[in-house]
Amino acid sequence: MRNPRIYLNQALAVNTQVQLSDDAFGHVVRVLRLSDGDPITLFNGQINEGETAPYYAQYQARLVNVTKKQAFAQIEGEQIVENESPLNIHLGQGISRGDRMDFTLQKSVELGVQTITPLFTERCGVKLTGDRLKKKQEQWQKIVISACEQSGRCLVPEVKAPVSLSEWQTQQTEALKLNLHPRAQHSIMSLPVETNQVRLLIGPEGGLSDEEINSARDAGFTDVLLGPRVLRTETAALTAITALQCRFGDL
Repeated sequence: MRNPRIYLNQALAVNTQVQLSDDAFGHVVRVLRLSDGDPITLFNGQINEGETAPYYAQYQARLVNVTKKQAFAQIEGEQIVENESPLNIHLGQGISRGDRMDFTLQKSVELGVQTITPLFTERCGVKLTGDRLKKKQEQWQKIVISACEQSGRCLVPEVKAPVSLSEWQTQQTEALKLNLHPRAQHSIMSLPVETNQVRLLIGPEGGLSDEEINSARDAGFTDVLLGPRVLRTETAALTAITALQCRFGDL
């Protein structure tokens, strides 16, 4: 029987009953056509305090009191989930056009990224301000949540408010800062360092300008090589994240 994973932004506990959000109701009842008694799995992205250490969990539940306008879930069990990478990756992604940005966000979450900051760069070619920018950020966050539902993650990565590249690259951090460059000395796999935190900078279509690359280098970013071929922005991001997980993470 189908048992979808559903994100709910509220407290969850065994032997309690919760109402599905509008988005969850629409997916579970209207799209999947589940009804009373059908199983679902819930998670809320929150860290629980355990006896020995904090943990993430998902909850086994069954639908109850399903009507045409609302539905509830009776939580019956809790399962600890331990599938987060030991590597904390913060992706700074140059905003790309159309579906490319959505695809990059979705797949980067599946690969274990923990934070995403969309970046305005010289060549991003996307003009977003005010309400349009806020709505786009909310849309991106929904894509991230959907990717968590699909991939089994309980930690929900945050899509931060888009900022300029110059602002993002000068933010204080203890992370290893990396930028892709076709003539770099080291590949990700041959970096002579160990780390559990990375800030990864990926340019938009057309890449970063020479001035932006130099500026990132001045801000402490290390150039890294990602093979001999030119990659699209979405391919570059996912290939780099995969290499980082192989080098420092859990792949």
